Amino acid sequence: MTEKPDLVIRNGNVIDGTGGKSYLADIGIKNGLISEIGSNIQTGKEEIDAEDRVVTPGFIDVHTHYDAQVTWSNRITPSSWNGVTTVLIGNCGVGFAPCKPHQRDQLVELMEGVEDIPEPVLTEGLPWNWETFEEYLDVLTNKNFDLDVITQVPHAALRVYVMGDRGVSREEATQTDRQEMARLAAQAIESGAFGFSTSRTINHRTVAGAYTPTLGAAEQELMEIGKAVGKTGKGWLQVISDFDDPLKEMDLLKRMAEISKRPMTITVLQRDDRPELWRETMADIRKANLGGNHIVGQVLTRPTGVMLGFEISLNPFMACRAWQEIEELPHPEKMKYLSRPSFRLRMLTEPQGEHIMRSRVMAWDKIFPLGDPPDYEPSPEFSIAAQAKMKGMPPDELAYDFLLKNNGKNILYRPLSNYSYGNLDAVADMMEDPHSLVGLGDGGAHVGILSDASAMTYMITHWTRDRTRGRKVKLPWAIKRLTSDNAATLGLTDRGMIKIGKKADLNVINYEHLKINPPEVRYDLPAGGKRMVQTIEGYDATILSGHIVARHGKPTEFLPGKLVRSS
Repeated sequence: MTEKPDLVIRNGNVIDGTGGKSYLADIGIKNGLISEIGSNIQTGKEEIDAEDRVVTPGFIDVHTHYDAQVTWSNRITPSSWNGVTTVLIGNCGVGFAPCKPHQRDQLVELMEGVEDIPEPVLTEGLPWNWETFEEYLDVLTNKNFDLDVITQVPHAALRVYVMGDRGVSREEATQTDRQEMARLAAQAIESGAFGFSTSRTINHRTVAGAYTPTLGAAEQELMEIGKAVGKTGKGWLQVISDFDDPLKEMDLLKRMAEISKRPMTITVLQRDDRPELWRETMADIRKANLGGNHIVGQVLTRPTGVMLGFEISLNPFMACRAWQEIEELPHPEKMKYLSRPSFRLRMLTEPQGEHIMRSRVMAWDKIFPLGDPPDYEPSPEFSIAAQAKMKGMPPDELAYDFLLKNNGKNILYRPLSNYSYGNLDAVADMMEDPHSLVGLGDGGAHVGILSDASAMTYMITHWTRDRTRGRKVKLPWAIKRLTSDNAATLGLTDRGMIKIGKKADLNVINYEHLKINPPEVRYDLPAGGKRMVQTIEGYDATILSGHIVARHGKPTEFLPGKLVRSS
């Protein structure tokens, strides 16, 4: 008789990540790998009864910002709550390695502005026991997690490391600068990074308003780095850009992909000011791929948007002087003021000052109560403007009174992109394009304004089960998008499918009861920093390398997750 399996998942409805039909089977796991699939598998040392449950590969999230969190925490939440077993960090050209000691404040300021991670959290939490990217990888190698971590080398950190203040002020790199950045990028990938990331969007700024160091980086700089990355034969290139001049920008990125001969992923979103531009971008990507490139648009499963509330970073009244007098107070102290009729009158009547987000957070026809479960595809009649008109009251008063309820913890939702026409039909088109990947959840970032790590679960709940305002997708197809498609593009050949010999990263899901809960604020970051998170119901078990790391949303004692280096 063969040796007992370590774990057997019995009677599951297996959706294997290939996109094929589901089937009933048992899964045996031994030494962290899938050892058997079928029936009559002998009793394991441990068993999970998966009758009436869906069994899938663990999800692979290709766009997160846990670059800091992985240095101070073993549990990479909220992504690990969402069935994610592998995360890619270092996106959008920002991160913390390489970094010389005197440059630390510059990278913290950049991450605080670009990804909304508060400076006190980073200052207290980051151990800074590295300088080079290779040393950063060594630090992560010595840690254990509840999921696996893979990395990218970020362009902004490279630029600051090599050029110092000249890099921060976006001066053009010299030949020596370019050669050194290229050498370090290639060295990082040879040491284990899965790619190189850069940002070319004006939306990425420090808190003080300075643009990210990589904005407008010259073509020669990008080409030399791309060529050096290409020589390693490993990794991909991750890019975010505004595409204000789409033909010129796509031509540049196509040349970078050509010279590197590596896969490239480009953020694709629907902009309100140019709602059909994303279709042009995807068409250009298809043309580039016909020419021999491998470029994919990276898309989100729902709108990119912000949450508005009195306990979090943004609210419709934040440009009001009355709010600015209390915004630094602890939430219970704020509530004492916000509940007073006299203070409410000030908030509603005093002139608003200047704020970069003011016009967006007071667009009442595009702001909605989030609800429970959260509604990320709300109908126009549920907007604050429509509800206020129906009630015969000013929209700002309705918004104020709504946010004050539930002890000031209620949340409004403002979709910013992917919602130009008031529905998610464009997102359906994006996801179904064969030249796209699902990502952009930004887990670990924007902790005071959104919680989009749950967009992985939303792919299942909304798109395969709950959607009522348009077409749905098949569950096996959705699982393929969250697993094998991402694994294949990254070159992760050991995971992403349920097959014998593959890594035993699996989810056991109560599909009918899978639910995303409303966002809540927790004060569990270093320095008592706050973040918004969403808990998830319906994951009976998440299994990583054959170990159950979570049962019914509760962590177990196992932390088998590791830094995975490119090979």
